[in-house]
Amino acid sequence: MKFIRSYIRIVDSLSEKSGSIISWFTLALVLVVCYDVFTRYLLREGSVALQELEWHIFSIIFLLGAAYTLKIDEHVRVDVFYAKLTEKRQAWINLIGTILFLTPFTLLVIYSSKEFVFASWRVSETSPDAGGLPARYILKAIIPVSFFMMFLQGTSLALKSYLKIKNSSAEDEIKT
Repeated sequence: MKFIRSYIRIVDSLSEKSGSIISWFTLALVLVVCYDVFTRYLLREGSVALQELEWHIFSIIFLLGAAYTLKIDEHVRVDVFYAKLTEKRQAWINLIGTILFLTPFTLLVIYSSKEFVFASWRVSETSPDAGGLPARYILKAIIPVSFFMMFLQGTSLALKSYLKIKNSSAEDEIKT
């Protein structure tokens, strides 16, 4: 039990820290977009590198922010039925969903992106567009890293759900 609680604490802390860091990327994205709009429409000067930087920053926010979003339970979900369930039933849904869907999906993406990322690193992939950004391989390397973080956070969610189910069952036994 102590190991489970320590694991949850460590993984949740990692997600919190990464979420805090990634939140600053949203400010950077806003500033880059504003600068791009200013230079493109007022100064009549466009930049391929600047436009690529926008979607690179967005990709980083989306990919690395996913674990934090799962941690704070703000991911997209149809809450029509889920919100009306008891905490124990919600925990069952989270546990089963994590085991059947989230865990296999994250492991599949990590495994299947391996060669994609290695190939990009081998050739030191850059933008195919003239004036584009160098080092696209770094952005591609974020894919398995982010899904590993999602895997860790999913495991934390499953363990929290397990503990909630176990504690609810113990409370139910005490009541009867």
